[in-house]
Amino acid sequence: MARSDGKSRSEDRSDAVEDVLERLFRDSRTNALLAWVVVGVLAMVFVESALDFDRQWLAFVTIVGAIVVIPPAAYREWRAMLPWELLVLATLPILVRGVFDGSVGTFAAYLAVAGLALIITAELHMFTSLRVSHWFAIVLVVLTTLASVAAWTVLRWNLDRRFGTSYLSTNDALMAEWLSVTVAGLAAGVLFDAYFRRRDRQLRRALRRVVSR
Repeated sequence: MARSDGKSRSEDRSDAVEDVLERLFRDSRTNALLAWVVVGVLAMVFVESALDFDRQWLAFVTIVGAIVVIPPAAYREWRAMLPWELLVLATLPILVRGVFDGSVGTFAAYLAVAGLALIITAELHMFTSLRVSHWFAIVLVVLTTLASVAAWTVLRWNLDRRFGTSYLSTNDALMAEWLSVTVAGLAAGVLFDAYFRRRDRQLRRALRRVVSR
């Protein structure tokens, strides 16, 4: 039943969730602690990949972890982290890839590349003077995804040559992989636009308070 003020119960629940997320990020200490928990999860995936001697995923997790901690390292402020929920969303495919094999793990790997592009674009948007329009933000995430998978392909090619692995198979399989990653990058771009369209000003104010202390 609709309420007299025009809001349904589902809208009330959505507003309540949004209020909780805003309070969590407004408290820079809480946001940073949760973000560092995500970094801890990445460290666990790193250890798991090292035990399995998975060079490919070991390198990827190292790259993602290094990019995530660039802001606190650059500002020398441990609280200067991206919003924790954005990090969870971007790094969740990495955890899925570390747990599951087969088609699920493969698709999660594609999403993980798009998640890396999402993190890079978010850091450029929030921690630098770069300002992009909403439509260009989507294009930038897609292009960053393609650049990331291109670099990833070169890395795997070098691993195959140096260590005799078989990370790359046929050219058709590689093209299918690139197509899947492109679709995942487009989805990440739309997500980036929707996320920052609603919370851009609030996030910037909170970050300025953190890095100015």
